[in-house]
Amino acid sequence: MQDLTISRVELFRVPPRWLFVKLTTADGIVGWGEPVVEGRAATVEACIREIETHLIGHSAHRIDDFWQMIYRGGFYRGGPVLMSALSGIDQALWDIKGKALGVPVYELLGGAVRDRVRIYGWINEETPEQLAAAARRRVADGFTALKMNACEKMYWIDSPAKVEEAAAKMAAVREAVGNEVLIGLDLHGRVHKGQAKAIIRALEPYHPYFFEELVLSENNDALKSLRNFTHVPIATGERMYSRWDFKRVLEQQAVDIVQPDLSHAGGITEVKKIATMAEAYDVAIAPHCPLGPISLAAALQIDFNCINALIQETSLGIHYNVGTDLVDYLVDPDGFGLRDGHVPIMTKPGLGIEINEDKVREAATVGHDWKNPIWRNPDGSVTEW
Repeated sequence: MQDLTISRVELFRVPPRWLFVKLTTADGIVGWGEPVVEGRAATVEACIREIETHLIGHSAHRIDDFWQMIYRGGFYRGGPVLMSALSGIDQALWDIKGKALGVPVYELLGGAVRDRVRIYGWINEETPEQLAAAARRRVADGFTALKMNACEKMYWIDSPAKVEEAAAKMAAVREAVGNEVLIGLDLHGRVHKGQAKAIIRALEPYHPYFFEELVLSENNDALKSLRNFTHVPIATGERMYSRWDFKRVLEQQAVDIVQPDLSHAGGITEVKKIATMAEAYDVAIAPHCPLGPISLAAALQIDFNCINALIQETSLGIHYNVGTDLVDYLVDPDGFGLRDGHVPIMTKPGLGIEINEDKVREAATVGHDWKNPIWRNPDGSVTEW
């Protein structure tokens, strides 16, 4: 048996806003992961350095044992920082194990259930006309699904004009691409429950694919009544970090799509369990992924394996990727084989991608200190970004 004992842990903070971890085994097999909280990369980096004493000397043969040790071995557990650190390490351990056995990770999860995965392309512009043009470009590039932010900054309960503005943007995009193209709407937690029904009613006529984060995840108790108010599927989960966070919304039958992030919700080990829980409630999974190539590669392993995987987010061309895009750290820029809005089944071992380590090391000398903006309403009050 190969010696998969972890002997070295390296971290690379790279533009535009990502953190990569590289694990090396005693036998020289390398695994990559992406442990990051957007805007808190340095904090997660420090967390991994705390975990490192448990990681060095542990075998990648025992992935679940490591997961349980880090999760249950801390008296205080869960949350974005701890779970994101664990997520990236978990991805890298699966990458090592797949490479050691010469198979993609999805084979170790039970094999593939599909031959390709649909992805969606982000559009993000200020005016309805600009959004319509961006949507046409995405469709021309082969995308059959899009996602956009439904609204900008909002008061706790805002004016009819703000609601009409959101509807005008959605109407322009729908008119531009027709009814064959799927359009997911991300509310980003910007709408409070007092205004959610007005937003729903204004946007429903344009047939959204789903409403994402219709309210903040800490207000998920409102989702059941909102789900009963609309025929549009309700999606949430990017700010939920374990199966225990998802348990309540599934039990309440409050959602139609769960969106755990492979870099936040415990990695491949935990998201596979979340997907299985969701399947039991007839709920789809659409992994959240506005991050880099390693996080996407991990999400795709779940997509290929889980029957209830619906669609996959990618950061290709997303507005956050300033100066560096999704495939720029890959040896092969076509490493995901994106074709006609889909990723065909990946066949290389581990996570299925090859990282350009020289480029990563060079980029890490520059690093980044990305922070999300702080938004304020005209009266000076802080509002949700």
